[in-house]
Amino acid sequence: MARRTRGGGRAGRAAVRAATATPRKPYITRKIPEYSVLNDTDLAQLEHNADTILQDIGIDIKEDNESIEYFVKAGATAKGERVYFPRGMLREIVQKSAPAQFTQHARNPANNVEIGGKHTVLVPAYGPPFVYSKEGGRRYATIEDFRNFVKLAYMSPNLHHSGGTICEPVDLPVNKRHYDMVYSHIKYSDKAFMGSVTAPRRALDSVEMSKIVFGDDFVEENCTMVNLINANSPMTFDSVMLGALKNYSRHNQAVMPSPFVVAGAMSPVTAAAVAAQSLAEGLVGMALAQIVRPGSPVIYGNFVTAMSMQSGAPTFGTPEASLIINMGAALARRLGVPFRSAGGFTASKVPDAQAAYEAANTLQNGLMAGVNFMLHTAGWLEGGLAMGYEKFIMDADQAGMMAVFAEGVDMSDNGQALDALADVGPGQHFLGCEHTQKNFQTAFYRSDVADNNSYEQWVEDGSLSAEDRAEKIYKTMLAEYQPPELDPDIDARLLKYIEDKKASFPDSNIS
Repeated sequence: MARRTRGGGRAGRAAVRAATATPRKPYITRKIPEYSVLNDTDLAQLEHNADTILQDIGIDIKEDNESIEYFVKAGATAKGERVYFPRGMLREIVQKSAPAQFTQHARNPANNVEIGGKHTVLVPAYGPPFVYSKEGGRRYATIEDFRNFVKLAYMSPNLHHSGGTICEPVDLPVNKRHYDMVYSHIKYSDKAFMGSVTAPRRALDSVEMSKIVFGDDFVEENCTMVNLINANSPMTFDSVMLGALKNYSRHNQAVMPSPFVVAGAMSPVTAAAVAAQSLAEGLVGMALAQIVRPGSPVIYGNFVTAMSMQSGAPTFGTPEASLIINMGAALARRLGVPFRSAGGFTASKVPDAQAAYEAANTLQNGLMAGVNFMLHTAGWLEGGLAMGYEKFIMDADQAGMMAVFAEGVDMSDNGQALDALADVGPGQHFLGCEHTQKNFQTAFYRSDVADNNSYEQWVEDGSLSAEDRAEKIYKTMLAEYQPPELDPDIDARLLKYIEDKKASFPDSNIS
């Protein structure tokens, strides 16, 4: 006779949790202090070193005379494409007008996020050309995968943002896929989202689509998109990224200049050198945004990792990268701007133990450092080459744990529980006391992925690994997905805009 499994128990427990769950919060407000690995004297030295880079070494700005002219008019000097900035010039520009905190508006106002200050916004991974799942293995991403991850991010109570290029839909033409990606964020989610940056014209397309949703005047006066602008480290920007930056800043949309540094290849190997170089590069992008439109929102971005000295491959979840993230967060606070860094990073190809500990190391250190916008929170595999379905669920579970940790310690009368200690007394248990009964539903974080049952119960439930359980969860979520309401007129106008734009130029797979 076949043995009967007890899958209904897990489903029943999940139903009880759903019925008693606390309301979802649109972002984390940290009630714990930031931890800094350096004191103010050391941080000031890094700022001095960044200014030395800007003044004495300079930054190359490739094929973008307009940006060079902006900087020269503001007080810099240029020798060809190399631009030199007087000590303190860029810091003064940023501190004069860049907001320390701003609101990114979502299609659903309940999902607006606050970026900066004591707030942390958790965002899916960005950019992988591949996807990975237990069932399908590793393969090129499609627009269907892109939509799936938008839906999963929308449904997750632990992720606050829809993200940007969650994966590259390689089944669509390179020069037109941005329309489908931005539309997917708008159609299948009502959380805040990111725009396209792969060409200046695509940035304008993203702005126009956002205006269809929010209205022209609202977009010009409010942030509706955050946009990732990568430096070509070391100490180089190109016209594509700066062109997108300028187009977004002109329309008051947030830009996130982010040096992409693999230490040992794109910077010196030492943490202090990486931190100074990254700050110098970030200041260039943030200052340009303020020159273009004073007061436009910026985020200092910092993506750093180490390099294997044996193979030359990037490594993730390492202590050196966590130190650099920590320094970057402290430098951003001193500058007075929000900070982007950290994420569920791993070099592992599958959601195994390596993936778990590398991701946990970076996520937790990012929270403790005080990261405000945590791009790459969920789904990152293979050094960013793959977006993992099961990994996405496992990382989102970690995100839920981070939110609980960020609440800090409850020091209310209920938290101190002296009445419970007096009621129960020595030598007794607290299982049935009034305090336990009142708090048991919300006392501890309850993971949907982890299994805390006995070995015997685990066997009876099917001997499932964490990956097995995550697979069940994401498939159930996609099967139960219900789209948020979208005004039919707005939807029709978006589709007409996309249709007309796509018809106006030929397909190309050249970026």
